[in-house]
Amino acid sequence: MILPKTNRLVKILPELERTLRTGGLPPPLFGASAIKCEFQQVKMRDGILLATDIYMPPVLAAPVIAFRTPYVRDMEDFGYVASLMCLARRGYIVVAQDCRGTGGSEPDHWDYYMFESEDSFDLVEWITKQRWFDGFIGSFGQSYVGQTQWCMATHPAMSTFVPGVSGLGVAVNTAHLHMFLNAYARSVGKGEENIVVHLTDMERMFEKETMAGGYFSEPLHMPFSEQLLAAFPQLRSLSPSAANKWLWKTYSLMPSAQRAAFVKQALGVSRVTSMHVESLSAIFGHRISHDRHTLPHENTAEMCRSIKAPPLLRTGWYDWGLNDALATWELFRREAHPEIAARARMIITPYAHNMPGYRQGVDVHPELLRPPNFVDQVGTLVRWYQAVREGTTDQWPTIIYYLMGANEWRVAKDWPVPGAELRAFYLREGEALSTEPPRQFTRPDEYIYDPQDPTPTVGGSIVSFVYTTGSVDVSAVQARKDLRVYTSPPFDQDLDVVGALRLILYASSSAMDTDFVGRVSDVFPDGRAITLQNGILRARYRNMDGDPEFLEPGRIYRFEIDLWSTANRFKTGHRLRLDISSADFPRFDRNSNSVGLREGVPVVARQAIYHDSEHPSCLLLSVIGDVEDPR
Repeated sequence: MILPKTNRLVKILPELERTLRTGGLPPPLFGASAIKCEFQQVKMRDGILLATDIYMPPVLAAPVIAFRTPYVRDMEDFGYVASLMCLARRGYIVVAQDCRGTGGSEPDHWDYYMFESEDSFDLVEWITKQRWFDGFIGSFGQSYVGQTQWCMATHPAMSTFVPGVSGLGVAVNTAHLHMFLNAYARSVGKGEENIVVHLTDMERMFEKETMAGGYFSEPLHMPFSEQLLAAFPQLRSLSPSAANKWLWKTYSLMPSAQRAAFVKQALGVSRVTSMHVESLSAIFGHRISHDRHTLPHENTAEMCRSIKAPPLLRTGWYDWGLNDALATWELFRREAHPEIAARARMIITPYAHNMPGYRQGVDVHPELLRPPNFVDQVGTLVRWYQAVREGTTDQWPTIIYYLMGANEWRVAKDWPVPGAELRAFYLREGEALSTEPPRQFTRPDEYIYDPQDPTPTVGGSIVSFVYTTGSVDVSAVQARKDLRVYTSPPFDQDLDVVGALRLILYASSSAMDTDFVGRVSDVFPDGRAITLQNGILRARYRNMDGDPEFLEPGRIYRFEIDLWSTANRFKTGHRLRLDISSADFPRFDRNSNSVGLREGVPVVARQAIYHDSEHPSCLLLSVIGDVEDPR
């Protein structure tokens, strides 16, 4: 699409802007009573039967929308059934399936992620053989449901897919996700150890356990189990990093059943949960992230080329998987088949994971408080499916994103936004942020990090039914003694920050391993510090492409910390703030600081932040100019 001078979506595609803002639906073609729901057990390649509902409109053959979920295909929450009916009433056959080991599907236990690459492909293959199939297959859904779509899209019959808040696992999180996962692992899907509790209640049930645990004190290289060494004796002659790479290549080539057996053997478990998958970086290396296990592949470029349909990615500025969605977008645009990559599109919303995210200005924009459930997305889905069917996707902007602060939907030719300017804000003495670099020596700022009393998670890019997500005021946390805070002067004109945030931090620690966390917030004139984004670096992984290394206590290191991305207008009179700590708990596990000292026993660390002429710590922002047509 050739964009006009304006970058406001409302000036380019007003109907789409209205749909994103209000969740409006096009009128239905059929009444609800005209939709028939048929149940079938669909056989996978290994004979396992998966429970499947088919919502049939009265006019057949018809285009098909596939939906695979571990959360029970006919659940009323989050608008599941309502969205399926909405699509069916607009002329689509909707195929909703329980993932293997969940809901009504066989077997009696769930191996998280292990079978989705095959089962998703097999469902698409089954659809192509049905008499009611008219040649178009799309899909939708978010989180785990989004992950299954990447697998469906490896089938050549797929027409398009809309993976919400998901990606291919190509971003690297050096600390382990902690909050939510231990509850999720024991309450979703089938399994003898599972506790039957509603999805929205599970986190509260395990809250005390979550807050009492999450201590990280692993050695640099976790020893392989004797079972794994017996199965693969060649590991004994390989260096740890070579063994990690060899195992990932071997694992990626395995069929699903063998991968599941591999994980159980390697970890000594009877089934595979989300917590187990999160821990597998100890076996495969820190660059293999959680979601790489959805569609495992040794070569990420070839992984992208295995995708046979153009996606419409959906993510949110406060989603816990935002970094991977954006990393996936950049990789996909670069490495996927050109004709598919050219038709890919992305929408970045102001939301968190299934929850509201940005809440500033709700008095004028009450839609910000509307939960981003599936029904809310149907209007956009129908417009996208129609564009794919008609071959008019080139009329859609490549990127549609919400500019917080301005509270507007904007468009861009790509991501990162072409022409964005990189601007540095330097840490200065007196806890200031300045565009002027330091010119002389200044004493470092220090703080104490105690793993027994970690800096708490407050808002931000999280998934939670307990914590408030998104744009929370973090000024109370910034008053704690276990962090340092740096603030700019008030801006004398609006500043639009759109794109990646990166912290260049010169720091030292008394520990051999520790974490550093940076958080960016928008300080309002009334003193509220509204969190925008944050990120964490586990110091042993500071050389992202190299082997993990311990720190030399007291030595100054240069760390590059990915603070993810944002799109926010800092209005005139607002200030930019950066706070630096050593924990974001329980969002991520907490570093015990104890490796090489008192193994496994939490140790207090003294951290120092440097900001002198030889150690110019700074926050790097992507700033865009105003290309709005003044008319």
